[in-house]
Parts: sequence; structure tokens; C-alpha cells
Amino acid sequence: MADSYVPPASVASAARRGLELRAEQPPSNRAGTPVGIARARQLANRQPVSLDTIGRMVSYFARHAVDKQGEGWGRDSKGYQAWLMWGGDAGRAWANRIWREQRKEKDAS
Repeated sequence: MADSYVPPASVASAARRGLELRAEQPPSNRAGTPVGIARARQLANRQPVSLDTIGRMVSYFARHAVDKQGEGWGRDSKGYQAWLMWGGDAGRAWANRIWREQRKEKDAS
């Protein structure tokens, strides 16, 4: 079981785009909690993340998948900005894959 995981380039790219999109918005339309902004910077810089953080990413994406139905998705909505800052669709796939693999390892031991 790995202690940390380096985000792939696709995840880093989405997080960077989320931060850029956020910066382009007027203050009233900027997304991101302090935790989300810190996560975006971590992912954008391809800094290793812990399995605990992977679990938080899995939870974030599960809770916020409904945001994809909101107005402004794919353009500039707060939900879209935040989704990107957590790594976007690539981040969701990456985190879910790691989480599933770790669950299998844990169940096998």
C-alpha cells in the first residue's frame, strides 16, 4: 500500500485551469473554500497526496456530481470551478481508481 500518490498531468492541468478560471471571475463568482484552493494548488503542483486525501477527493466528487446539472457548467459556474480545482473528471477517475485498488488490497489481507 503506497503512502502517497503523485497526481497525473491531466489532474494537475484541470486543477490549474480551475485556479485560472477562479482568478478570472469577479469576487462574487469565485468558487473554492480554503481547503479546495489548497487542494487545487497541491494537485496543480503535482505534490504527492495521501490515501486519506484520496478518500476526501472520492467523497467530494460523490457529493458534487450533481453540480454538473447546474447552469454555467463547463463555462464559469462556481461548481465547475470547484470541480476543476479538485482535479476535474481526470481527478475523479484517478481518485476512484486508487480508492478501489486500496480497498481490494485491504480486503485481501
